[in-house]
Formats: sequence, C-alpha cells, structure tokens
Amino acid sequence: MKNYDYVIVGGGSAGSALANRLTADPETSVLVLEAGHSDFRIDPFVHMPAALSFPIGSPLYDWKYETEPEPYMGGRRVEHARGKVLGGSSSINGMIFQRGNALDYERWAGDPGMENWDYAHCLPYFKRMETCQAGADLWRGGSGPLNLERGSASSPLFGAFFEAVQQAGYPLTDDVNGYRQEGFAPFDANVKNSRRWSAARAYLHPVMNRKNLTVHTLSLVTGLRTQGNRVTGVEYLRGGKQHRSVSAGEVILCGGAFNTPQLLQLTGIGDPKDLAPLGINTISELPGVGKNMQDHLEVYLQHASKQPVSIGNWYKLRHYPRIGAEWLFLRSGVGSSNHFEAGGFIRSNDQVDYPNLMFHFLPIAIRYDGTRPPTEHGYQVHIGPMYSDVRGTLKIKSTDPTEHPAIQFNYLSTEKDRREWVEIIHKAREILEQPAFEPFSDGEISPGSSVQTDQEIIDWVAKDAETALHPSCTAKMGVGEDAVVDPNSMKVYGVEGLRAVDASVMPYVTNGNIYAPTMMVAEKAADLIAGNTPLGPVDAPYYKHGTDTPLWPEGDPRNNEAVPGTVHGHR
Repeated sequence: MKNYDYVIVGGGSAGSALANRLTADPETSVLVLEAGHSDFRIDPFVHMPAALSFPIGSPLYDWKYETEPEPYMGGRRVEHARGKVLGGSSSINGMIFQRGNALDYERWAGDPGMENWDYAHCLPYFKRMETCQAGADLWRGGSGPLNLERGSASSPLFGAFFEAVQQAGYPLTDDVNGYRQEGFAPFDANVKNSRRWSAARAYLHPVMNRKNLTVHTLSLVTGLRTQGNRVTGVEYLRGGKQHRSVSAGEVILCGGAFNTPQLLQLTGIGDPKDLAPLGINTISELPGVGKNMQDHLEVYLQHASKQPVSIGNWYKLRHYPRIGAEWLFLRSGVGSSNHFEAGGFIRSNDQVDYPNLMFHFLPIAIRYDGTRPPTEHGYQVHIGPMYSDVRGTLKIKSTDPTEHPAIQFNYLSTEKDRREWVEIIHKAREILEQPAFEPFSDGEISPGSSVQTDQEIIDWVAKDAETALHPSCTAKMGVGEDAVVDPNSMKVYGVEGLRAVDASVMPYVTNGNIYAPTMMVAEKAADLIAGNTPLGPVDAPYYKHGTDTPLWPEGDPRNNEAVPGTVHGHR
C-alpha cells in the first residue's frame, strides 16, 4: 500500500492551491484524489468563458445537488451545481472574482480564536495569489498564479447601467476588491487570454511534472481509514469500480461545503444525534459538523431592450460556429467573456455598517441553465442579500457515500432576510428605471408589473429565486462547542491526522462570490500546514461608510489622511 505525506480529498479550488504549495518542498509527497474527470484543454465547455451555462446541470460536469423541500419557498427543491471536474466549481462557475468586504474579515476575527483571520492578515494572501491585470498596488497583487482580467464593460448597456446607478444616488468605485468595495465598477474575472483560468489551470497543471505530486481523477473517496481517533488514510473507488486504499501521514479534506461534512459524518465525526440513527459510532463529538450552513440566494430582475444592443442575438444556434471559431482561433468575440463584466455593492439602509446587497449586471436576459424569456434583446441584474441571518443544515441520509446528503438552507426563514429582499428589489427597480435606461428599456419582464407589494415580492422570490452557488460554513473555524476546525492549524478537533480546507471552514459567508475567499483560505492554510511562518499583516486602510478618511489600525495618525485617487461619499 502506497503512503503519502498528504492525501488531498478533492482536486477543486482549495485542493489545487494546496497541492501546488505543499509540493514546493520536494521532500513532501502529495496525492490528490478528484472524483470528477480531467479538465481537458480541448473542452470548450470548460475553457470558453461564455459557455458556462453548458456544464451547469450536465451530469458530466455537475454533481447536481439539490436541497430538501424548502419550507419557506413553497416546498420546492433548489438545485445546487457543484463542479465534477478537475478544478471543481472553479471549472464551471461564472469566473467572477470578489474578495468580499474588509469588514467581513473583521467579523471573522471578532470570534474567539480567530484573531489572525482579520483583514490585515488575510490581505497578504489575497495579494500573493493574484496577478491583477489592472495593476498591482497596496491592495492588489501582481505576480500570483491566479490571472485576473478586468471586464471591459464597453456595451452601451453597461454605460447606461453606470450612469443609472449615479442618477439613483449611488457612487462608483475604482475597484470592488481594493480600498473600497461599496459602489459600482467593472469586475475582475478569472480569465487569461480569453480562457477560463480555473484553480486547476492556475495552480495544478503548472506543477504536474513534480515527482512528489500525484493526481488521480475519477477517484471517489468513499471513507477515511482510522485507528482509534487517528485518520491514517482513505478508501476510494477508481473509475467507479476498482476499490483502492492509500495511507497518509495526514488527510486534508477539500471537498467543499457539501462533501467535507458528508465525509466527516460518514467517519463518525459530528453530532451523535445525526450519526446514531444510522448506526455510526462517534469518533469525535463535533455538533457543528453540517450546521451553520450559509449561502446567497439571488433573483434576476430582467428588462426587454427596444434597441438591438444586447448580446441576445448571438445566443441563437446558427451563430455558435462563428462564436466558437472566433474564440478558438482569435481569442476574441462573444465567447471570450463571461459577460458578468460589472456590478456593485450597496447598503440597504444607513443603519447597515457595510454593503449587504450585491448587483451583477448582464447585457442579456438569460438564466444559468441557458433558458431565455420570449424576447431577443434584454438585460438583467442578478441581485441578492449578502450576509443573511438564515442558517441551514446538512446531514447524511445513509452510510452510502454515493448518496447525496440532506441539504436544507431554510431560505427566507427570518424576518431580516425577507426585509432585505424587499429592499433590494425596490433598489434594483429604482436603478433600472432611471433616465439612463430610457433609450433601451422596453419594460420589465421579470418579475413584471404585477409584483408590487412586500408580500408579492416575497412570494415571487420564493417561486423564482436560485442559489448564487455559494454554499459555505458547514465545518467552521473557531473555538467553542460549534467549532469544527482549529483556525491556527486547520486541524479537525478531536481527531489526529485530519484537516479541512475549503469553503466549509468559513465562519460567515463573505460579501460577494466566494471563490476568492476560498482560495485565500487555502493559501494561508498551506503555510499553516507546512509549518511556514505565516505572512505578516499588510498595513492597508479600507473604506467604511460615514468616513471620508481610511481606516488604519486604531490610534494610527494616518486615520486623518485621505487616500488619493479614491471615490468618496455614499448615499
């Protein structure tokens, strides 16, 4: 039986980054086990940015999770796409790169034991992992593996959008990932030379020739091998048939917010009340496993366009050969962009400390699955609250590792969440009804004029909303009864030889898409696991509404100095 220093369960976002960083030491051997297939370079559905609607929902690329009947959404099940391919969800997602707000990490650090996860300590890892094509500065990196291209947002519809948000009283910002998140701006995307730049492409493929790195795809981990309270390796199926076993000095779970708690529970790590009914003996009593689950729910507010300026015409079947040829041979055209090229973050009211509402603008009316309303030209904003107080649960249904667990997010279950939904619909309509859109708007398609009252809005959200695909927080870092992972080592409490590194370890979901925070967690975890001295804090200010000066550490005299070149003010 082969033995490795580390076996990484999951070749997705976090797993790819860890494999790269840990094998930088030639004396450290690493095996990556990915249940999906390889992200073949010739596969346009993975690598063409505009093709993202094709892998989502396809069993070849997507695990096709779905929730249990959601009680506050009429009992309907909400589909959750998760990447079933090397690179994980970074190989099928919308490629939007958003770090979240600086105050997200101050919130993390406010929990006991989480002091070293504040903004100052997370920022150096954000910088280390990225090459920001818009330029490196105090906040942005310029030499990391992840390439970030700034959306051109050159369509007349984007121009109208930026003008409309200002007419509605909201600011622009230079960079939502820089000094100031609040406001509207072109977005960064994980794209390089018009190709999706997934975690696998950025971190894994450049080091595949390392002798101390082994990557196996089509390898589903079915269980963790244990001796007492120590994890000694994993059992897995290769190609769905061949049963294999491998020993490890340590196992690192990188399966994401669904698979990581599932494997923990299958092994006997979790809440005994969840495990005992299935006949699973508890190895480590951690009631927080599968609890605290968080996500972002979103809807599409869509308008028809009376001018042929959207990209809707290109999404006709007869244009696909041209789109493919332009992208393949010229690295240009409609296929070269994810089209989520701009958006922004605002606060729902002045009692909110920092932005809690997110907007993605898209110059076409379309759903994630590629379905469109009966109009050729249109545009939309994807909108939703960012730090809802709704909490869900994940529990395994049986001891069969191939059976999806019971997932229950409890969307719309709190008064605060429902209130924020009413607020964001009103604010989105306010923006799209500004004079800047008068030359284009041919009326609201969705939800339409019949949805006006607060209850009608909530009913529509319950009927029409989709997940923004940001499940997280099911094995949270911290200390205390509900914590699962030690924030200073990434070790799972009560078990030797086991760590977890992925979106499941977040204590709170961040304000934006979660791919970037997941990669930051992996970068920092790599140092903690390898025993490297963690990067020191970056002394950089950040914006908070109500102040026209940056926030430096308390007592720092620079708190009275303005940051040159930034946009100040708020509604």
